Amino acid sequence: MANVSVYELSQAALVGFAGEDAQTFLHNQLSCDVAALTPGRGTYGAYCTPKGRMLASFLLWRSEQGFFMQLPSSLREPIQKQLSKFILRSKVKASDASGDWTVIGVAGKDAAALVQRVGGQAPQNVHDVAHTQDAMVIRLPGERYELVVARDKAPRILESLAAGAEKSGFEHWDWLDIRAGIPTILPATQEQFVPQMVNLDLIGGVSLTKGCYPGQEIVARMHYRGTLKQRMVLANIPGTDRPEPGAKLYSPTFGEQACGTVVNAARSPEGGYDVLAVIQIASAEKGDVHWKSLDGPALKFLPLPYKVTTDD
Repeated sequence: MANVSVYELSQAALVGFAGEDAQTFLHNQLSCDVAALTPGRGTYGAYCTPKGRMLASFLLWRSEQGFFMQLPSSLREPIQKQLSKFILRSKVKASDASGDWTVIGVAGKDAAALVQRVGGQAPQNVHDVAHTQDAMVIRLPGERYELVVARDKAPRILESLAAGAEKSGFEHWDWLDIRAGIPTILPATQEQFVPQMVNLDLIGGVSLTKGCYPGQEIVARMHYRGTLKQRMVLANIPGTDRPEPGAKLYSPTFGEQACGTVVNAARSPEGGYDVLAVIQIASAEKGDVHWKSLDGPALKFLPLPYKVTTDD
């Protein structure tokens, strides 16, 4: 199958949440509608400070055993510790599940066929989760799947997948996330963005109908009062230098004051680096935005795969 690639996603870490109060606890802590998650469903979401600033973005799904939160390995320990502070007397156990599971990505035109052949099931709807004997299979936006495989079974499944596909590096997977418009908060960008700034409301990661959670008042006010002045865009930055997460962007509209921030960046197969960046809407609409300084490399804006509204 030439039209499919396989990735061992060592940059992904997992926190497991188990116990009869796990759903209620997570629903009261996270921006997404955890109460609506049935076994076999997932969602994007955010964990915020009381001021509505994101400490983490994640993929969350529910299995028969409980909930799994997938986030960058650099944030697993601090986020798990922070959430654990609020468990108190709730019947919830948060644990590092990374040692028990290997996360494997499969992407491409023939991804579904390969996942079906090796894993037994390939969910059709985005964020549906299929449970097999050895793995959880999650459908992601685009022609992509994740197989979260029991650690002792992973070598065999990886070998079976690789026999029908091309092996690729995790940076290319990060690029696929960027092209899909899926933001990843990293240590350099913690507490810089409200969820709407990184379009989390547009990809199902924010519920405006659920009850209180840290930052909920700020998130709701930004939506209902129309105070959102920044949105995340997709762009290409030419050159061989990598724009790092947290790097500042500039436009004539704001002069020497930064008009935006790089969220994620990955090398583009077409040259330069593709980036997700949160930019002042006024600057993004004019299109004249530069990295490093007003004289730095100019961003070439690219279309996101979902509609971006600017009238919240």
